[in-house]
Parts: sequence; C-alpha cells; structure tokens
Amino acid sequence: MYFNIRCDIWLKRYIQERTDQDRAIFVTERIPHRMSIAQMRYVIKRISHRAGIDKTIHPHQLRHSYATHLLNNGAPLDVIQSLLGHEKSETTRIYAQLSGKLRQEFYRKYF
Repeated sequence: MYFNIRCDIWLKRYIQERTDQDRAIFVTERIPHRMSIAQMRYVIKRISHRAGIDKTIHPHQLRHSYATHLLNNGAPLDVIQSLLGHEKSETTRIYAQLSGKLRQEFYRKYF
C-alpha cells in the first residue's frame, strides 16, 4: 500500500488511540476484532450518508475512483495497473475512466 505523509500521520494517530491488541488495522468498536467485508460496507455506507452522498457507495467503487483519479491526473495506465495489482491492462481500462472534461480536451487536441 502506498501512502503519503498525511496518511502516515493519520494512521499512527489512529493506532495510538486504539486500546485493543488486535493486529488488524480496521477493527470493530465493541469487543475489537477484525472487520468483516459486510462491516466495511456498513461503515462506508454510514460515511457516505454523513457526507451527503445520496447514492449507495460500495468499497469496490473506491478502487474505480482511485484509478480514475490517477488517470485524470496524468498517471500512465501501466502505473495504475501496477498500483491496483492487475495482471492485465484490460482490467485496468475497465476501472480507469477519463472524466468528461478530459475527454473533451483530448477530442479538441486530436481532432
């Protein structure tokens, strides 16, 4: 997993505040133990609701957003492929979608 200094600071702060001894990064609040996939979905649902996002957000959509953000900021597909852990570039192309604005810019540039 790659992350910057801000991520490092927040992760250390989170770990320091925890009082349990579980080795998992994400644990439940009561009787701390490793979160299940269903519990992660629930947490993401709560966070998206608090953020005022009306549509349902799934953990997998975060991978799509990550890939699209990288692509729209100029990352080459092979780098995105490596970061996502994909063996095939075709899979990465499914994840990484150009924004409408960027598509329009490329259209103007090449047509």
